[in-house]
Amino acid sequence: MNYRIEKSIELKASQSRVWKALTDSKEFGAWFRVQLEGPFLEGQVTRGKVLYPGYEHVIWHARVQKIEPETLFSFTWHPYAVEKERDYSQETPTLVEFHVQAKGPTPDSGCTLTVIESGFENLPEQRRLEAFRMNEGGWELQMENIGSYVTEKPQ
Repeated sequence: MNYRIEKSIELKASQSRVWKALTDSKEFGAWFRVQLEGPFLEGQVTRGKVLYPGYEHVIWHARVQKIEPETLFSFTWHPYAVEKERDYSQETPTLVEFHVQAKGPTPDSGCTLTVIESGFENLPEQRRLEAFRMNEGGWELQMENIGSYVTEKPQ
């Protein structure tokens, strides 16, 4: 089985606008439904409280891997780490990459946003399929969320 999730969405927003929604931690938190404690910095961990109904007990925890202005934002995290009493720190995290690509020569041409999450094969077998399944659906929802967010808040 191919343990890789890839979702793309065409957005009627500039590459710069989508980039800001991805990499400004306050904006990211607004559409992703997480209240982050600080900014995204390459090589640093960002934490926050998940605000999504039913998951308010979850602490969002990700290590930023790359910030390549307006094209690539990536982080590692422990996917579907939702059990309060479980320690996920010894598991190999998955890699989440956001790729932003302009569709045309002008900002109003819009852009394509692609999210790729890989590395599920490194998760413990008893968690692998459920984490993959939940994130497969989760990324579908989050792509809709960012699409709505940049449309409703164009600046």
